[in-house]
Amino acid sequence: MALTDKKIIITRAQEQTSEARKIFRENGAEVFDLPSLVIGPPDDWAPLDDALKEIATFDWIIFSSANGVRNVEDRLKEIGLSLSKISKTIQIAAVGRKTASLLSDIDAKISFVPPSFVADSLVEYFPQNQKGLKLFIPRVQTGGRSILSDSFKLKGAEVTEVAAYESSCPKDMPQKTVEALNSREIDIIAFTSGKTVKNTVTLLKKYFGENWLILIERIKLVSIGPQTTISCKNLIRKPDKEASPHDLDGLLKACLELQFN
Repeated sequence: MALTDKKIIITRAQEQTSEARKIFRENGAEVFDLPSLVIGPPDDWAPLDDALKEIATFDWIIFSSANGVRNVEDRLKEIGLSLSKISKTIQIAAVGRKTASLLSDIDAKISFVPPSFVADSLVEYFPQNQKGLKLFIPRVQTGGRSILSDSFKLKGAEVTEVAAYESSCPKDMPQKTVEALNSREIDIIAFTSGKTVKNTVTLLKKYFGENWLILIERIKLVSIGPQTTISCKNLIRKPDKEASPHDLDGLLKACLELQFN
């Protein structure tokens, strides 16, 4: 197997590590956990709840993450609705395979998935003239990009954008991962979002102080997509590979293509 004897850190949300761990282990890698996002509720549910009470007035709902889907579905159930029911009359767009998969699992009809799993692709290939459209965008409370909202507003859409969840930095790093980094055992760090880059750097500084950058200078860095690459460049260095497609399968493929001396 191509990743046999390779030790890899995958930075994910705490509740999303098992799927990544499984596909990398199947390809021979030893996986070290570094949960770098904690997913929780927004500070205030009221803006989301208020928008959901008016859900019938929107033309489209645009989801850019599975976390948004989960929380919107949970809040809708409290008022006797579901995304499955709503999708019969309101169109739903999903950025990314995982987001689309979760929508399918709850029987919500998906009207559009862009060809590339990034927000810019959704804007570029959106199947309808946006002038006058009412769009609802549930999103992360802090740290997300505003490209969807900004681009659609420029094209004449009326956009309601509200926090559906928050993602924050964990307080701790698993001891096994700390020891592997300390003993220079890690071969690859794979980043799954810009926020995982930022939070990983925060954790590395906390545990290793000023030496953190030296500690990872020989480790290959792999990014899941363009925005994650920008965060890597800004906070660490240019990654050795960028995934294509921008999902877990693409991340695995990028790791398999790495060259080791």
